[in-house]
Amino acid sequence: MGYFYLTVAIITEVIGTSALKASEAFTKPGPSIIVVLGYGAAFYFLSLVLKTIPVGIAYAIWAGMGIVLIAIIGAIVFKQIPDLPAIIGMALIVSGVLVINVFSKTVSH
Repeated sequence: MGYFYLTVAIITEVIGTSALKASEAFTKPGPSIIVVLGYGAAFYFLSLVLKTIPVGIAYAIWAGMGIVLIAIIGAIVFKQIPDLPAIIGMALIVSGVLVINVFSKTVSH
């Protein structure tokens, strides 16, 4: 269940972060509520993850995947296209997450 909860934590964090831009510094109530609910759910599910996955590993995966997904949403929804160095950096983040999951003996499977 750890990886299921981690997936939910990542998705809800991405939803919250996406709504953060739309909240216009918390001046729009609808998106602002989504931000609070999204982050609340993200941290709740992340807390469940920590019962089975070490905190450093869980956070690395959560943060890394969140960065990549937000960059994709930023490009598609907000037309914020990353340049080549940003794309290379995100590829390195994804590579790091893969290395953790495939090779680390710290990860609980």
